[in-house]
Amino acid sequence: IATEEPLNPIKQDIKKGKLRYVPNIFPHKGYIWNYGALPQTWEDPNHTDKITGCCGDNDPIDVCEIGSKIRSSGEIVQVKVLGVLALVDEGETDWKIIAISVDDPEAQEIHSKYFNIFLLQKHKPGYLEATVDWFKLYKIPDGKPENQFAFNGEFKDKDFAVEVIKSTHEYWKALLHKKADGGTIKCTNVLVSGSPFCCSEEDARSIVQS
Repeated sequence: IATEEPLNPIKQDIKKGKLRYVPNIFPHKGYIWNYGALPQTWEDPNHTDKITGCCGDNDPIDVCEIGSKIRSSGEIVQVKVLGVLALVDEGETDWKIIAISVDDPEAQEIHSKYFNIFLLQKHKPGYLEATVDWFKLYKIPDGKPENQFAFNGEFKDKDFAVEVIKSTHEYWKALLHKKADGGTIKCTNVLVSGSPFCCSEEDARSIVQS
């Protein structure tokens, strides 16, 4: 999600002038889930998270969707939140929401009124451990150190995850109403009434066409 371009298009990421690809972390090939983000959220880089002690990473909150279907880039998927992992990536707070598509065959099984993310172990043994290992190691091929975690890499439950989502949604609202400094982020939008960045659909169409 190119947050520094108008209307935040989805495009190939570039780091230091080169195309950025996801490394293979043995024994996995690329991502081990559908990797995306929750719209209308923002991890504020000017806010120090009380839990991690680090500021936000200036991006929407990330989602690991663990369903059986491989999704295409840009696909919009309704998900059920299951839990969250608190990654500290190069000194920045980088929450990872664990979720499953509501239309996944396992979505109904992985559910209870008092859901605990560790019920996942029954349905997908080793998946949570693999997720922690993946995030710990994925920057090592770039010559960077292992990533760290709050809570010693333990997952927090659905209720905890929902509170994290709510707080990042509030930061997003502050960003869209110019009550927070977004730096180089482009906040042009067509849907947020009252936002000073709101534009007409005609203006948005001309941005896309250009």
